[in-house]
Amino acid sequence: MSIQSSLNPTDDPPVTVDVIQRVKPGCEQTFEQSVKDLIAAASSFEGHLGVNVFRTGNSEYRIVFKFDRISHLKQWESSPIRQRLLQQVRQLTLDEGQISIITGLETWFTLPAQPGLPAPPRYKMVVLSGIAIFILLNLATTFLVPLLQPLPRLLQTLVVVLSIVSIMTYVVMPRLTKLFAKWLYPKPKQRANR
Repeated sequence: MSIQSSLNPTDDPPVTVDVIQRVKPGCEQTFEQSVKDLIAAASSFEGHLGVNVFRTGNSEYRIVFKFDRISHLKQWESSPIRQRLLQQVRQLTLDEGQISIITGLETWFTLPAQPGLPAPPRYKMVVLSGIAIFILLNLATTFLVPLLQPLPRLLQTLVVVLSIVSIMTYVVMPRLTKLFAKWLYPKPKQRANR
């Protein structure tokens, strides 16, 4: 689970890592405990924004974790504690897993299309981000814009836009995506055996 990025070294955007792991049959409980240990260790690192774990099949797991910057993710990836815990996890899995690295505003919705778990429909992304932007825009208009009155109009707009985008990226969308995960990424309906 390491980053292979073609980003310019001066770029340091927020990053989401999406991992799909297939666990050896009968090792699910041990794997879940090992993942909890990894999450606890990762949460002590600078820039860690949280982890979501989804069990997508009998022995398949999707683990989505976020860092505020790629540099902070790299610090976590190169840490001795992660290496030690990852060795334990590797003994419980069937392969290296599928890894997706997502940066920028696309991190608002962090579970990209994968076989068996499609990306959320666009209307769901529009509804969720639209509601969040509507609320933030009204809060900014009520509380922030009056404070910015001495500034030129274009600068006021710039401050409001940057504030809303930052809050959406770092605070609101990670929480909304987690809160509405079942709606955004419903489990596929099981077909009855015939």
